[in-house]
Amino acid sequence: MPSVKIYKMDGSVAGEMQLSDKVFNAEYNEPLIHQAVVARLANERQGTKSTLTRTEVRGGGAKPWRQKGTGRARQGSIRAPQWIKGGVVFAPKSRDFSKKMNVEARRGALFSALSKKVADGELIVVDEFTVSAPKTKEVAKFLDALKLDKRTLVVMDTNDANAILASRNIAKLSTLPVAQINTYDVVANAKVVLTKGAVEKIEEVYGA
Repeated sequence: MPSVKIYKMDGSVAGEMQLSDKVFNAEYNEPLIHQAVVARLANERQGTKSTLTRTEVRGGGAKPWRQKGTGRARQGSIRAPQWIKGGVVFAPKSRDFSKKMNVEARRGALFSALSKKVADGELIVVDEFTVSAPKTKEVAKFLDALKLDKRTLVVMDTNDANAILASRNIAKLSTLPVAQINTYDVVANAKVVLTKGAVEKIEEVYGA
């Protein structure tokens, strides 16, 4: 059962916490994590691009000139791809890029990603993530205190409006409610910060 220190927002140690083996000490499964990341990115694709083929472009029903005797190349329609305003060859069409993963696979990928962060010392637990006012400088002090100088994800157990507003002006920092934690955001950030309450909720939902 892995153990981590609990930090305050000023960087001081507030205590220690035992983490669930099921969630935070799972076997590293890179193919499963890759599958979850690919599925996430695929599901974000809109797939709405569409252009017209020669059969869909308006007009072009009549042959522009007779087949032989004009000295010009033979043509069958003014909506063929080589004509201005003609159709597009192999035109892209709307499609669904979404991929499915079953619940157990998604959870397994998340557990593996979180466990890897713990093993690499890239997961930090804080007692809370709150600020008195929506001011970026307060969150900047928090990042400096914990030496978070790379891309960082903060997973919160409460939707603190001030903290969210104060964080969104920092390019390398992103916040997420614990209900929306996912494999992609965990692996896409160099550091993952969980509030103590977020850890407890994760273990309550997944640790049983």
